Amino acid sequence: MIARLTGTVIGIHPLVLDVHGVGYLVSVPQKFATAIGQKLTVHTYTHVREDALQLFGFETQEELSLFELLLTVSGIGPKTALAVMDRGVDAIRKAITSSDVDFFMTVPRLGKKNAQKIIIELRSKIAGTTGDIPETGETGEITSALLSMGFDRNELKEVIKKLPEGSLEEKMKFALKMLG
Repeated sequence: MIARLTGTVIGIHPLVLDVHGVGYLVSVPQKFATAIGQKLTVHTYTHVREDALQLFGFETQEELSLFELLLTVSGIGPKTALAVMDRGVDAIRKAITSSDVDFFMTVPRLGKKNAQKIIIELRSKIAGTTGDIPETGETGEITSALLSMGFDRNELKEVIKKLPEGSLEEKMKFALKMLG
């Protein structure tokens, strides 16, 4: 898989990135601002189908992560997810947490049912990125590890608040004891 490309822009719409003599065609959000001749690094998602191999690119890892989350919603393909990404990461997160169906219905190819699915399926997944649980440092590492073990984000809120001082290992043991 291609995770990132760094090269010179030789085409804008669609974006064509020259990486050591190879031109990569990368679908990017409309708001992605570039100029021909500009050196650019693009975080990419590689979409493979039996009849196509496509690259979708983003300026930041945060945008790529949200794009990948959108793809986890059944009925949302990469082109629709890319159209949603044009609205901006903060606006998308706000719309999901505030259950703003109308926000998503302004996206081409996205009806009311799929807009509702996005909100329902992603609300719990992005809740931690809106400030209820810290996502950085040791606390972020503990949160991420516990989420990957299948613990519910709402359960984690109380445990994270009660974490004692100490090493990362001691904090993790405490959190597991509280949850188990």
